[in-house]
Amino acid sequence: MCRLYAMHANEPTRVECGLVKSQNALMAQSQGDMEGYSHGHGWGVADYDDGLPLVEKQTWAAFHGEHFAKKAARVYARTVVAHVRRATVGGTSIENTHPFHHGKWIFAHNGTVPEFDQVRPLILEKTDPLHRVEIAGTTDSEHVFRYLMSLFLQHPERGLKETVRAGLEQVIAWSAQIAPDRPVGLNIVLTDGHHLIGSRYNRSLHYLVREHVYDCPICGKPHVHHEHDTDYRAVEIASEPVTPDEIWYEVPNKTIYTVAEDYRLDMEPLSR
Repeated sequence: MCRLYAMHANEPTRVECGLVKSQNALMAQSQGDMEGYSHGHGWGVADYDDGLPLVEKQTWAAFHGEHFAKKAARVYARTVVAHVRRATVGGTSIENTHPFHHGKWIFAHNGTVPEFDQVRPLILEKTDPLHRVEIAGTTDSEHVFRYLMSLFLQHPERGLKETVRAGLEQVIAWSAQIAPDRPVGLNIVLTDGHHLIGSRYNRSLHYLVREHVYDCPICGKPHVHHEHDTDYRAVEIASEPVTPDEIWYEVPNKTIYTVAEDYRLDMEPLSR
């Protein structure tokens, strides 16, 4: 289990309150989530600067020290992905810490592929050698990421959504084949800074859509320096609502979602 957060907006936006200051901020979840679990095996925050991903990761808990809070305070971006880890596959190391990235792509995962030692050869067999040699860690998450990137490399004509759908459904099928009595957990977020796609599969996931600039109930200030000739739009996605005083909606289980051009979630069921 892990906890993740993502934000995608049409203008640069601050995320410090959701990551650090709110009652159920991601930093608080690293110490104890709503189910009573801690997620102290590392953290990572990724955003974009002029189209290039900036990723900071550490192997200690987000609630230890000031590093996570300082990183969160610096972020002012259109797209952000953050993650706190509770290790289930792979030890505690920078190589195993989320988010993972390749070129402009950023990826984070909440969940577990059961009996991964047996599923791993099936994933590697279908992973392009260009991505296979780039796998630096031992997590199921990084292997799924590189497998999805391979499919996108091999079949660009499919488009991003259908590529991710095909990849996730194949991982689910492999997991059912190897461990039919153990459900796979596949909540993912994948983005290149312009497009954002993800899934909910057997782990909790919520979303919040913003349609206008607002004064944050936590800090009392707007999180965006709004350009008045545009309508501000944003969507936030989180394993748990990070601001309990706002209305978050649950993403249905076994769903693939994309952030549409109007910054709403388009959701479709996965076939498995």
